[in-house]
Amino acid sequence: MQIINPDVNIDFVGRRKLAYVLSLALILVSIGSLVFHGGPKYGIDFAGGAEVLVKFGAAVPIEKVKSALSAIKMEGAVQAYDEEDSGFFRILIDPKNSATENLDKTLKAGLEAEMQTTVSIESFEQVGPQVGSDMREKALLAMFFALLFITVYISGRFELKWLLSAAMAGGLAFLVYALHLVHLSIPILMVAALVVSLVLFYLLSLKYAMGAIVALIHDVTITVGLFSIFGKEFSLPIIAAILTIIGYSLNDTIIVFDRIRENLRKYQKRPMAEIVNRSINETLSRTILTSGTTLVVVAALFVLGGGIIHDFAFALLVGIAVGTYSSIFVASPILLAWQKRK
Repeated sequence: MQIINPDVNIDFVGRRKLAYVLSLALILVSIGSLVFHGGPKYGIDFAGGAEVLVKFGAAVPIEKVKSALSAIKMEGAVQAYDEEDSGFFRILIDPKNSATENLDKTLKAGLEAEMQTTVSIESFEQVGPQVGSDMREKALLAMFFALLFITVYISGRFELKWLLSAAMAGGLAFLVYALHLVHLSIPILMVAALVVSLVLFYLLSLKYAMGAIVALIHDVTITVGLFSIFGKEFSLPIIAAILTIIGYSLNDTIIVFDRIRENLRKYQKRPMAEIVNRSINETLSRTILTSGTTLVVVAALFVLGGGIIHDFAFALLVGIAVGTYSSIFVASPILLAWQKRK
């Protein structure tokens, strides 16, 4: 199915410098927001604490719920769940206040005494701070190892450097795991490992892997930055959304890379810039169809899905849009920059 004329010739390559400026601005804003807020805002999955969904027998103002929590010495964040007059509230209790045994029963009894109305606990989740810290580290390691496996696949498929890329990925994986065992800070370790990976891509001439990984880092950084800007929490479902974004963005990048490889064989005497631009235009119809239909579904989930999957849908909405953009304006131009370097 074609919705774009096959002979279309939009000058994507000619606009790459403008795209670089836009991407750099978004990345700097994202990093600035993370630094300003002291890192991502972790949910109880990663920070520990308790999350309770309560329903009051009558409509109550949110200020009164906060006052009741203070009175029973269980301070935490309170959010109205759906409409405030529905009586549903989401209560997040800090780890220092959530170590009580039978916390759900204590909370229910205390709220009923203070609010003078019936209280029902609709859902209750409690995570210790050490468990949250371990899960946070494992989530970061999972994303890093996913990127390493992607490196092996991309280098093997497009440059037939299976052994070289596998040896590099294995060495990095062993080094990261060993440093993790000596309790080195995982975020710092991940940043250092990514920098070393990009340097190795450059030295070993793994240009397709570098293009794909830089695009994925671009997508994840902007998605995480927007979560920080809007004050949204990171939880296990959001990590699942980010891994989904990595897979989706990579798939789109591979389609463009595959067409570039075909056209390099077909038009050997033409300039690299023309081949890259032609390849992007030839896959444009497929990109719009795939990304457009996916975005419609995710937008429907974001608007109509309710509070439970709202943040998950937001992550997918941002990630798919940015991932489609990066396949065209980040990953492909890196191949062109590499060719000019050589």
